[in-house]
Amino acid sequence: MSNANLIMSLARVMIALAWVDGELDRSEINALKDLLFRLPDLSGQQWTTLEMYLEAPVGQAERERLIVDLQTGVRSAADKELVTRALTEVASADGVITYEEQEVLNEIAKTLDGVGTGLFGRLGGVLKSSVSRRKAAVNDAPNREDRFEDYMTNKVYYGIQRQIDEGRDAVKISEERLRVLCLAGGLMARVAHADGRIDPAECAAMADHLIEHWDMNRTDALFVVDVAIAEISTDLDYYRLTRDFFAATNRDQRQSYLSVLFEIAAADGEVSHDEVEEIRRISKSLKLEHQDFIHAKLSIKA
Repeated sequence: MSNANLIMSLARVMIALAWVDGELDRSEINALKDLLFRLPDLSGQQWTTLEMYLEAPVGQAERERLIVDLQTGVRSAADKELVTRALTEVASADGVITYEEQEVLNEIAKTLDGVGTGLFGRLGGVLKSSVSRRKAAVNDAPNREDRFEDYMTNKVYYGIQRQIDEGRDAVKISEERLRVLCLAGGLMARVAHADGRIDPAECAAMADHLIEHWDMNRTDALFVVDVAIAEISTDLDYYRLTRDFFAATNRDQRQSYLSVLFEIAAADGEVSHDEVEEIRRISKSLKLEHQDFIHAKLSIKA
């Protein structure tokens, strides 16, 4: 089984385990999506399939079949390593994994090819705990009343709307486009900030991109850049940022945007190792392939 199909099989099992008690509220589903979006080697089409899979409970018979499918797909030490690494990535997504949870993962890693449904049931407990931590990480953010959802899911858009509420002129662009633009601005700001400093030339390049590709005037473009830079230095939610940008764009747009990110990184005269690695991370998070990343990188060198 290919890496992508093995990870897809693992993701289905994780969804089935999350549904084991037949209940997931919307915030838990979103938390689970954030966690699963981190899994490696999934294509955009496979992710869309998983999203549909998340929307309805998984019964016992189907859950047991999915576990057997995963066991059958694990055929080598490399397969075990891939599954174990993916499970650990999800379980520790928000920086915490308990000793008991790690023990369950270690036991699964040792006996994955022969593990029974009982041990997978314990894995379900690990997953539920991770979903709860992820949900808390989002819900424990300061509540900003009327714009709470924006505050949690699109910090740049929230920052812009808050300033507009306080008297700043509205940005002359539709709300739908502005929301996507703010996600794009957040990604640009992450790249510019990757080496620990943001050069004025990088800010200017970000504004130029917004003017050229989003039909913004310079005043509005600089406003968006200022907000994106301010938010990127706080607690901008990377998981939701990349997942929402993925959902709002098609594959061609995401491929093209990698080149934009390299242009931002190169605006100060050099592309640092940290900036390259940040773009690589974004590329993987947006379910693009390594060749897409290399193509974008080489286009800047040229």
